[in-house]
Amino acid sequence: MESRNNVPQRSDAQRNRERILEVALVELSRSADVPLSVIAKKAGVGQATFYRNFPDREALVLEVHRHEVQQLTNSAAELLKTREADRALREWMDRLAYFAMAKAGLSDALRQATRATGGPERPGYSLVVDAIELLLDANHEAGTIRPEVTVDDFLLAIAGVWQIDLSGDWHSQATRLLDLIMDGLRAGAPGPRQPGP
Repeated sequence: MESRNNVPQRSDAQRNRERILEVALVELSRSADVPLSVIAKKAGVGQATFYRNFPDREALVLEVHRHEVQQLTNSAAELLKTREADRALREWMDRLAYFAMAKAGLSDALRQATRATGGPERPGYSLVVDAIELLLDANHEAGTIRPEVTVDDFLLAIAGVWQIDLSGDWHSQATRLLDLIMDGLRAGAPGPRQPGP
C-alpha cells in the first residue's frame, strides 16, 4: 500500500491511516466541526501520527471522501468478477446508497473543505460515472437489463436515494427504492444471447 506521495507505507502505518479514515468518516458525518484531537483519540493514534498523515482538516476531509469514492468505484469491478452482471449491479446499488447516506452526513465538512482549498465541488464524480458505465455495459452484454438504458438514465433513476431522510429507517427505504429501480431495469431485457448456428 502506498501513501498519497506514492511512498510505500509500513503495514502498521497503513493500518493507522485506515483507522483514522474510518473514524473520521463517522465523526465528520456527525459534525463537520468535530475536533481533530477527538478523531485521533478515537482512532487510537497520537497527535504526531495523525498530523503526519493529515496536516489539516481540509486534507483529512478530502481524503475521507476520496477514500470512500475509491472503495465504491473499485467494488464495481470486484463484484463483476464474482457475481452475475445483474446481481453485481444490484449489490453495487446498495453500496452506492450507503455512500450517499455517508456523503450526506459528510456534506457540510466536504463543502467547507472544498471551499477552503478552492477544490472541485464534486471530487470523484467521474470515477462513479465510470463504475456505473462498467456495470451497465456488463449488463447490456449479458442481456440482463433494457438495452437502451444509459448512464444518465441510471443517474436520474437513482437520484431519489439522495432524498431519503437520514433520521428515519433509511436502509429499508433505500432497499425498496433500489429494488423498484432494478425491476425497472430488468423489464424488457432481451436475455442472454443465443450462440450462432
